[in-house]
Amino acid sequence: MSNSKPIPGSGGETYIPYDQRGEGPESIVYFTRDLSAEGLEKIFARISNHLTGKIGIKLHTGEPHGPNIIPRPWVEKLVKDKLPDATIVETNTYYEGDRYTTEAHRKTLAVNGWTFCPVDIMDEEGYADFPVKGGKRFTEVSMGGHLVNYDSLLVLTHFKGHSKGGFGGSNKNIGIGCAGGQTGKKAIHTTPGSDDMWDISDEEFMERMTESSKAVVDHFGEKIVYINIMRNMSVSCDCEGVAAEPVVTPNVGILASLDILAIDQASVDLVYAMKEEEHHALVERMESRHGLRQLTYMKELGMGNDHYQLLDIDHDDQPLTLQQAVQDLKPFNG
Repeated sequence: MSNSKPIPGSGGETYIPYDQRGEGPESIVYFTRDLSAEGLEKIFARISNHLTGKIGIKLHTGEPHGPNIIPRPWVEKLVKDKLPDATIVETNTYYEGDRYTTEAHRKTLAVNGWTFCPVDIMDEEGYADFPVKGGKRFTEVSMGGHLVNYDSLLVLTHFKGHSKGGFGGSNKNIGIGCAGGQTGKKAIHTTPGSDDMWDISDEEFMERMTESSKAVVDHFGEKIVYINIMRNMSVSCDCEGVAAEPVVTPNVGILASLDILAIDQASVDLVYAMKEEEHHALVERMESRHGLRQLTYMKELGMGNDHYQLLDIDHDDQPLTLQQAVQDLKPFNG
């Protein structure tokens, strides 16, 4: 960790519309409205050729009986049909609960049905330090030690709100989700010596989490791909389990990309493109936690592009506007 005391960036509460982001290269973000196991397989096919060797699938497996996690049958079908040798990868939590120890975590995995393929709790046997290139918070972040055993990573993310991050997309999934439960996560959340384990918030938290994510992105290079599932988007993270706030935001679809910034930016843009009555809760959560700093800091760190082309795989990869993608959304009804 750096010994300096960097000044946090600003603007995490302010959304920057697409046409105000200046010039820049465009990445490709694929989109489907098909929220099903078949839709997941179809969009996965657009990015799957980047995964080779030993493949890890990083997803949030959830607290016991979590109501909003990615449906287990979708993931099971994807693994059995397309990734028969892959392993789900997770780490233990920083907070005490049903995923705090490896023993408890494995019980929770069984409760939630993650039993159809191997699940590697990556910090079960210790940690590995991953370098952070160009960061201002860290020079390295402690990750679950088993992460070094994988050649490729599928970042399979339930996009939703988050009590600390404002939103949880691909950046949060690996920035927090790959960090060691009692090491990396602690460094992201807690000032050394503080009695409050959650004392780091707002822009500083976003920067720490994003630097952790960058360490993972840099490690895998071209062998990391991203899918965001915009379904059951509570303002609460899946780590809140059955205590999560009720969902009030309509379901949208599934996105896939080779660019972590582009996919999280597109997911946020789709939320903002909704009608006020559709997106007010999720927008308030993002802005009140200064979560949009995730996006601007990813750009500053060179993690991807905030310009992209949204391609509709339901219609032969035709370009799609944000407004078209969120037209005629149905109110969430469980």
